[in-house]
Amino acid sequence: MRKFVSITITTMLVFVVGVANGQGYTFRVLANKGQNQVKKEGTASAVALKTGATLSDGDELIASQGAYIGLMHKSGKTLEVRTPGTKKVVDLAKMVNTKSASVSSRYAKFLANKMNEKEQPNYRARLNATGAVSRALAGDEQIQVLIPAEDANILGDKAILNWDTPEGMEENTFIVTVKNIFDEEIMKAEVTGNTVELNFTEGQMQNEEGLWIINVKAKENQDVSSGDIAIKRPENPSQYDEGLNSLKAEVDEDSPLNKVIYASFYEENGLIVDALTAIEEAIKMNPEVEDFKILRKDIIERNGIKVYKETAE
Repeated sequence: MRKFVSITITTMLVFVVGVANGQGYTFRVLANKGQNQVKKEGTASAVALKTGATLSDGDELIASQGAYIGLMHKSGKTLEVRTPGTKKVVDLAKMVNTKSASVSSRYAKFLANKMNEKEQPNYRARLNATGAVSRALAGDEQIQVLIPAEDANILGDKAILNWDTPEGMEENTFIVTVKNIFDEEIMKAEVTGNTVELNFTEGQMQNEEGLWIINVKAKENQDVSSGDIAIKRPENPSQYDEGLNSLKAEVDEDSPLNKVIYASFYEENGLIVDALTAIEEAIKMNPEVEDFKILRKDIIERNGIKVYKETAE
């Protein structure tokens, strides 16, 4: 009798594990450019590939000419598909080195969960309920730098900042100044467009206090300003060392998809300036991929910096 019960339980466990694995996925689509398709296992025809979709071993990916498809493996490792043609997902999975992927898997799951939230109908309602509302401007002629108004911590040595200007404003030349804690100007630059890259290791930007006061003004009308915005080092930056070093050991920083994984690490740890900088680097590497820009908007919305209005196409 005991033997029968043992065999029955073992059989049930095998069945349950098999079902659980069958409900999993092999890849999630992070980015999708081109008229790409997917033929799901057991179906007769292909359908359009969508960002956020999951792919299983039995599926087939059909990449168009000039395609860019960014895939995130369930292990957290990433894979780019750029060549046209039909590819079996099971074969693509064989190209991924899944060894030592425990840390990257964690942040891949974090990103996947956020993508799932965006797909849910009540996403925007919950977003507003958790405080993700547009930061009020101090008048009709103010500039909004797209970083958190408070707790704008930065771990890295570089920040890529973007800003919004008042509606209808045509000027696209700005003066960016950086001051230290003593109100001394340590950097000044004139930039064209609504973005600037700051390197906190250059010249006078290096400081022991770990605090930088940034101000953006319109060149022709310097009353149009962002006001002073502080970016600072975390109080205990070493607390991130273990996680970041482990991630670096598993994932290189030299691809746009991996930048997305790093952005997930930074966002989960509340380092939103670093997260947005990582996404900006991904965009610079592949500016034609709109999905990276959407990921940037998602981070901005999730962290209460701004809510983007829905516009009719």
